[in-house]
Amino acid sequence: MGGAHDSAVQIYRLLYQAYGPQHWWPVDSPFEVMVGALLTQNTNWKNVEKAITGLKHADMLDAERIAACDISTLEEIIRPCGYFRQKAARLQKLCRFYIGHDGLSGLQAMPTGVLHPRLLALHGIGPETADSILLYALDRPLFVIDAYTRRIFARLGLTPPGAGYAMLQQWFNGQLPRDAHVFNEFHALIVEHAKRHCRAKPDCIACPLRQCCDHFTLQN
Repeated sequence: MGGAHDSAVQIYRLLYQAYGPQHWWPVDSPFEVMVGALLTQNTNWKNVEKAITGLKHADMLDAERIAACDISTLEEIIRPCGYFRQKAARLQKLCRFYIGHDGLSGLQAMPTGVLHPRLLALHGIGPETADSILLYALDRPLFVIDAYTRRIFARLGLTPPGAGYAMLQQWFNGQLPRDAHVFNEFHALIVEHAKRHCRAKPDCIACPLRQCCDHFTLQN
């Protein structure tokens, strides 16, 4: 990577040097990625893992079985991920969408420009969830913007604190090669960095980005 706009590239390199490859997502199949992308809304990954483990133990990690499942049964299985009633209904709609488009092979054959708005049209699927599905399940080069990304890059002074999803995604797209592997790795590194250092109350002392961070400079 490199070029005239190298601020995002510099951050990527520093994070990669600090944390190494992250090997996201920690799941067994593209369909499981899709389920995880939806269940992780407003919760942490440990809770999602519990819900996915419950689906596996019930032999329910299958689009047709989830779609046909009694809603109250599905709610109980995914209860650990929080907002389980909303997520159960959304998960069934996503599974019916998946089945109605001939499963993984059908989605893989669909151009991103067609699939993306169709995902966004599903109730409960916003840009972050849709882009997570496209990037992590279908290997499409869409940079995922989450709360960690907003926090870190605003503190670095590289993006405005109140920037919207589309503006931030456009910024990353302009700075990085359109490469799904790079987008995958970068987003995973951002999450790792947010957990270790750039928390709501930041721990800046050993932060690998402190020398290029506006927040650190202002505090010292």
